Amino acid sequence: MDKGKILVVDDESRMRKLVRDFLVKQNFEVLEAGDGEEALDIFYKTKDISLVILDVMMPKLDGWGVCREIRKESKVPIIMLTARGDERDELLGFELGVDEYISKPFSPKILVARVEAILRRTNVGATDVLEAGGIEVNKSAHIATIDGKPMELSYKEFELLTYFLENQGIALSREKILNSVWNYDYFGDARTIDTHVKKLRSKMGEKGEYIKTIWGMGYKFEV
Repeated sequence: MDKGKILVVDDESRMRKLVRDFLVKQNFEVLEAGDGEEALDIFYKTKDISLVILDVMMPKLDGWGVCREIRKESKVPIIMLTARGDERDELLGFELGVDEYISKPFSPKILVARVEAILRRTNVGATDVLEAGGIEVNKSAHIATIDGKPMELSYKEFELLTYFLENQGIALSREKILNSVWNYDYFGDARTIDTHVKKLRSKMGEKGEYIKTIWGMGYKFEV
């Protein structure tokens, strides 16, 4: 049984083969890309990638560029590979949302161990699918459906719907929603939540009534 799909991005074919062989032995399905542009093409076409192993120095688009683009759409775990032992590179990686940082040369066995540890830590596959009242959210695939029909949601609308499903029946203040979905570093107006809820309700049709307004406080999702 496959443990999940891993996207390995490196312009050195020998390095990709080395990493792929070790991951396949541990029952991972491996996708490969030789440059940054190819990596993004594969990432956008394949919705259920569990983790990305990403080299820094690549043609067309380097690892930093790929990481920035992926982070606009997804929280998928990213392991960065680099031949440079520069602390500034490592700090930049973490600022961009890299989960792990490994310098070349490295032990493939250690890399696989890091992959498995990160997937355990992020609980990939544990609670990936949420369902309530005909609404289903697949977190890893980033797909939401109503009665089996796909919903066209923005990234934040998807995150908001997921948060509601994870907290069914719980009264949620605007501040709590803002901190959880937009994170603590968001300095915008809490009214942005009302705007997103209005759009989300509209896209949910008659099931938009599941998101109930609690006047003077926030919202509650209840079927």
